[in-house]
Amino acid sequence: MSAGRPARRGDGPRLRVGVISAGRVGAVLGAAFQRAGHEVVAVSGVSAASLRRAEELLPQVPVRPPDEVANSADLVLLAVPDDVLAGLVRGLVATGSLRSGQILVHTCGAHGVAVLEPAAEVGVLPLALHPAMTFTGRPEDVERLASACAAVTAAGADEASWNVGEVLALELGAEPVRVPEQARRLYHTALSHGANHLITLINECSDLLRGAGVEIPERVLAPILSASLDNALRFGDKGLTGPVSRGDTGTVRAHLAELRESAPEVSAGYAELARRTAARAEQAGLLDRHSASEVTDVLDEEQR
Repeated sequence: MSAGRPARRGDGPRLRVGVISAGRVGAVLGAAFQRAGHEVVAVSGVSAASLRRAEELLPQVPVRPPDEVANSADLVLLAVPDDVLAGLVRGLVATGSLRSGQILVHTCGAHGVAVLEPAAEVGVLPLALHPAMTFTGRPEDVERLASACAAVTAAGADEASWNVGEVLALELGAEPVRVPEQARRLYHTALSHGANHLITLINECSDLLRGAGVEIPERVLAPILSASLDNALRFGDKGLTGPVSRGDTGTVRAHLAELRESAPEVSAGYAELARRTAARAEQAGLLDRHSASEVTDVLDEEQR
């Protein structure tokens, strides 16, 4: 990651931007490029939700089929699901919708630029630009980009391409982070494991609290979860707290017994996270080997 965030460019050449499609990510990034001074000339969208987002975030921008969007733009932004991307690129090339000199950017976290190779073969500059942020497709997402990083991947050792990707990230308001092609899948796995599974974990905790009679679990959870996140980011494994990191096997056993009775669907996830927590607490020096082994034995009993 760069040591500091350079100032956003404000005096460079303006680009004609085409957005394919107006999903939660595409509409927001299109609005961010508009805010940076670029002209969004066309957007594609089919579903009612996409058309509403286009109207709200990109008002007065014409809605066109993907091939027409690509034809009209200097920078073509592909904000489509991972599994759709390769076929879309091949289709745009086959229909002659892309031309030499254009910039083709996709926003899929799991892909680098190899998926854009058919377009690169006709002279298009390929870039992967993935904002490390969750998107709801609402106007406030544009502001959230100011606190986000964006993973930039360009072709090989072409420093000029990397620089273009970094400038585009800055113009979105994000901080560029270079992620090599071969590391792209690991990068995206890390984000998905943290951000997506965190939501599942928190919602399961909310359900358990409701079962305990807590009417507003979010009010109870928000301070402790915020503190835990802060501790994790500032102190790493040294920020671990709770019964597993203390070696309180009786409490862990009681938790497992309660989950068997009240929420058996949560039990396996609790046990696996407790196992990983015990291992990391031992590595961090918070838990001695004997205590870690005792915690693991309790968890093993649960699986038998």
